[in-house]
Amino acid sequence: MAALRSIWKGHLRFSLVTIPVRVYNAVDTAESIHFNQIHRDDNGRVGYDKKCKKCEQVLEMSDIVKGYEYEPDMYVIFEKDDLDKLKLKSTKVIDIEGFVDEQEIDPALYDAPYYLGPDGDVAGKTYSLLSAALKDSGKFGVGKLVLRDREDIVLVAPKAEGLVIYKLRYPKEIRKISDVPLVEKHATNKEELKLAKNLIDSMSTSLAKMTLENKYADAVRDMVEAKVAGEEIVAIEEPKDTEVVDIMTALRQSIEKTKKRPMEKVSSEQAEERATKKSKTKAKTKAKAKTKRRTAA
Repeated sequence: MAALRSIWKGHLRFSLVTIPVRVYNAVDTAESIHFNQIHRDDNGRVGYDKKCKKCEQVLEMSDIVKGYEYEPDMYVIFEKDDLDKLKLKSTKVIDIEGFVDEQEIDPALYDAPYYLGPDGDVAGKTYSLLSAALKDSGKFGVGKLVLRDREDIVLVAPKAEGLVIYKLRYPKEIRKISDVPLVEKHATNKEELKLAKNLIDSMSTSLAKMTLENKYADAVRDMVEAKVAGEEIVAIEEPKDTEVVDIMTALRQSIEKTKKRPMEKVSSEQAEERATKKSKTKAKTKAKAKTKRRTAA
């Protein structure tokens, strides 16, 4: 696999500590599905039609400016020179302004992830130390980074043996959950709550054990292969409408369903490993009990 190419090079700084670092894209855009607009008659690519919606005139690039709508159909015009004045010069430094508890970050603030790597062998030791310290403390660093002419809030977090930075949305950009229609607090029935918690416990697992696949992307690729091969395209069957049942019945049925799941298959090697672990634990317990008896005597 080809080595990742950095998109930014600079320093990560907190207090008097400075670490030379590089920023890399964490998202593999090759996995995304992109379509092109095609002329049906000759398979020609369709270009962007720069046509004014008001006068329907086709425009040249020199005729187009940026406008900010401050009232319905009322715009402030921005020329290129105006926007150039707003561009922030990259300081080539990610300044960490403080460290916060992981639980304090609202998940709605997360935007795009990037990987952070050490720039050179000398930076490696300090970089690893910061990763280990963040992991051990449960803290995330919060700082600022100028990337592509704009300043973003970033979160520096440990990931495996390295560091990842998340570009964050500004808190003012996030709407309140209370603005969502029909979101309100309802009285909770104790029995319903107990059953719901039991269901959650019975379904608890880890992300590593879950199958998380982009089914749409896979289906598009399968369809592309079928079309190239001249095969007939079979439509995906629409799911039937889900029947709504009362909450208590649904919870009880769900719990029963999870109980009936087949037991986990264990290989002979895993069984042997578990048995060895069990016998070691028993031996340790016996040794501790013997020591206690001797001390008491």
